[in-house]
Amino acid sequence: MLARVTRILAGAGVDAPRTEAELLAAHVLGVPRGRLLLADGLTGDQLARLDALVARRAAREPLQHLTGTAGFRHLELAVGPGVFVPRPETELLVEWGIVRARGSAEPLVVDLCSGSGAVALAVAQEVPGARVVAVERSTAALAWLRRNAADRAAAGDRPIEVVEADVTDPALLDELTGRVDVLLCNPPYVPAGTAVPPEVAGHDPAEAVFGGADGLAVVRPVVAAAARLLRPGGALAVEHDDTHGRAVPELIGADGRFDAVSGHADLAGRPRFTTALRRPEHAPSRAWQTGSS
Repeated sequence: MLARVTRILAGAGVDAPRTEAELLAAHVLGVPRGRLLLADGLTGDQLARLDALVARRAAREPLQHLTGTAGFRHLELAVGPGVFVPRPETELLVEWGIVRARGSAEPLVVDLCSGSGAVALAVAQEVPGARVVAVERSTAALAWLRRNAADRAAAGDRPIEVVEADVTDPALLDELTGRVDVLLCNPPYVPAGTAVPPEVAGHDPAEAVFGGADGLAVVRPVVAAAARLLRPGGALAVEHDDTHGRAVPELIGADGRFDAVSGHADLAGRPRFTTALRRPEHAPSRAWQTGSS
């Protein structure tokens, strides 16, 4: 059965078809993937259900939509139509932010363009003393965000604060001006017209993927918001397209209110996110550097 499903998925161009075959079978059987080979065989109804899921996956519907969940760091998040599926590369940005947040006793952390809440909820789980504010404007994404936030609060994590707002609003979170310790953002950043995989083109919300002609339409106001919201010494991390390895650091450096602007690569070695520290007013800024980790 696994060999047959693997062949179907491979023929459809799915990456890691054997892994996905096992994940789908485990989902149908209701067992962890690691215990799949210890499970009983599929019943007729289960086999029919698996075949239906395989057909949908072969049509390039995202695996996470079929199982209803996406893993992110130590979390299992509910996802589906209307919300961006969190990606593993964003875990590196979160790890950087968590290290900075742990440097304060009661840090205030803001997650802009929160989507499913992956970034905010990971911080809330791993930095229990943090106050975490998640900002999202999409009605569809907010439903998933609130669902995940409620699930994690019920599981014992510190509740996060969900704010419905547009991150390009110049008055965004005005009451937090100059008070934020860490600001994290995974904005829409793919330049318009860029070819993307079928799972993205057909299922991820376009407003969560594409960031205008150059991919920086949302990044620009996010940098301005971060400069206003962060306290002196506060930390910024923003994810970006792999073609923005120079553009985003230069954009942050040109703002003039940040020090220690650094580019970071993802696990494949591609430029993936940029970090910086809010400098005190009137302090001289320093040039950005690449190759940071």
